[in-house]
Amino acid sequence: MKDMFPFYSIGHFIGEPQNPTAFEITRFEEMEELDIDDPHKHTFYEILWFDEGISTQTIDYQEYKIEPKTLFFISPNQVHHFVEWQPLKGGSVFFTEDFFLLNHQDKEKLFEITFLDNFYEQPFLNPDAITFSEIRQTIDLIITEKKRTDYSTNIIQSLLNILLSQIQRAIDKSKPEKIAKTYIVLYKRLKNLIEIHFKQSLKAGEYAEKLHVTQHYLNLVANQVTGKTTTELIKARSILEAKRLLTFTDFSVSEIAVELGYFDLSYFAKVFKSETNMSPLEFKKAMSEKYRNA
Repeated sequence: MKDMFPFYSIGHFIGEPQNPTAFEITRFEEMEELDIDDPHKHTFYEILWFDEGISTQTIDYQEYKIEPKTLFFISPNQVHHFVEWQPLKGGSVFFTEDFFLLNHQDKEKLFEITFLDNFYEQPFLNPDAITFSEIRQTIDLIITEKKRTDYSTNIIQSLLNILLSQIQRAIDKSKPEKIAKTYIVLYKRLKNLIEIHFKQSLKAGEYAEKLHVTQHYLNLVANQVTGKTTTELIKARSILEAKRLLTFTDFSVSEIAVELGYFDLSYFAKVFKSETNMSPLEFKKAMSEKYRNA
């Protein structure tokens, strides 16, 4: 089944679709109208900061209010819909996985950044005034460096690492318990595997086998990081895809169920309703009216 959402690279967000750039930073105030369809998916990571203005955006069916002095995080493969960015002051930092890993020997370094690729936590941060000011200073340094005719990729990559570390520190401060990096890395590896195999109806034990750990340990890690069991994470990813297909395609409920490995339609409907409090048909009607008929 063909992906129903357009995938955009960083080049699309600077008005240069053919540009293979791996990093960019833009201000909303300086952006022109872009040829971007909503909703869409990214092939890159995006950190949005907001200095002024009120708006909303939708990330994987969750609608979030945008307010001043907040940060939002979008990861590859998430479905994103930005309602209105023109009245806002702030901007976006775009970077690919390869750009982040440019000077890292450890290729799992990106996994240690908890707020990236974590679809089960709030994708935003409301830092205190001092922390936001510190983060903004780093963003301004990146902007200044990027505008130089002789700008250095190494300097920008180093500043990006500082920015991500500042955000990570603020997130860690807001949590009562710090999660071990080994847990976070294993969870991210699990998430990547689920992304590849979620249509194949693999069980939790099969994921544990692929990751060379016991199912009990994998459940412990999943629960520590997300508050969910491995089985719940697998089901959540499957239901998320069902929501996307129900909203943005004309496939029948039975076709969608089979596509996602549910060959018992009544069981699929039961699982879907337990997650959403709506039947698949009720969800399809409500979301189609909201996103397709607007």
